[in-house]
Amino acid sequence: MIHFNHPEILWLLALIPLLAFIHGKKGAVCAVRYPTSRIAAQLAGARKSTSGRWLGTLRLIALALLIVALARPQIVHGTTEVEASGIDIILAMDVSGSMKALDFTIGNKQASRIGVVKKVVSKFIEERPNDRIGLVAFAGQPYIVSPLTLDHNWLQQRLETVKTDMMKDGTAIGSAIASGVNRLRDQKAKSKIVILLTDGMNNAGKVSPVMAAEAAETLGIKVYTIGAGSHGEVPIPVTDRLGNNRVVMAEVNIDEDTLKKVAAMTGAQYYRATGTESLRKIYGEINKLEKTTRKIKKFEHRNEVFPWAAIPVLFLLGLETTLSQTRFRRLP
Repeated sequence: MIHFNHPEILWLLALIPLLAFIHGKKGAVCAVRYPTSRIAAQLAGARKSTSGRWLGTLRLIALALLIVALARPQIVHGTTEVEASGIDIILAMDVSGSMKALDFTIGNKQASRIGVVKKVVSKFIEERPNDRIGLVAFAGQPYIVSPLTLDHNWLQQRLETVKTDMMKDGTAIGSAIASGVNRLRDQKAKSKIVILLTDGMNNAGKVSPVMAAEAAETLGIKVYTIGAGSHGEVPIPVTDRLGNNRVVMAEVNIDEDTLKKVAAMTGAQYYRATGTESLRKIYGEINKLEKTTRKIKKFEHRNEVFPWAAIPVLFLLGLETTLSQTRFRRLP
């Protein structure tokens, strides 16, 4: 990157076009003395000769380069290092069959829970560029979609692959928490959190949610819990044995008491999202709660390049002097 140490001097370059205009308006410089004023008068309004224009142009170019040199151009080689925030986050996302329910919206259009959750989580990831974030999907068992990483472009790509029917159906909330805790337990981050989203009740896995929460509490890991889905019956797309797709109304229950207990045990909070907007607000609130100051280190190395402008000035002035005394020399 080019940087000028005295950029205000560059304003003098605005004078160059004015000097060029004045230079071009001058009449020819007398090279011969004339015996009568009539002949001189005829030549007075004429423009300069080609040689005169060349020499004047060389002087103007030299002046422009001199101004640039006085502004002290420098090439800046800089690097910026941003340290990780010190917060490690595991996003645990329910991908059981009930996450197909069409009770959320995107742009005033009916959308599945899983589709909306992925969009909101993607936005959350964008707003945490300096956190190490991992992703766990779970249904009847947990599945590590992405380990903790600062490569959020890759994380976003992995998030896109998340869908329902990835594994045996069910809702293994306890196992999902345990999987997230296991990923965080040996990390040296200042703050370690799990954000678990589910729309059901724990009915699979070998670890109960409370037992997993006890492990998280012991290790100093917060577990934020989110219950997603509207109350009452919801439309859920299903495929029958003949391969026909249809929508059925079904009621999905959320074990809010357990989710509240898990969050309270670990010093976190429980949230209930009954729609797209409330889900956005929940992740936005967690985003504000879990913040830390970033440390930024900036290094710069500057190379002076004003000689590259100053040296041509000497060359052009020397060339102009030489030509004016040789090839373009005028008679006295």
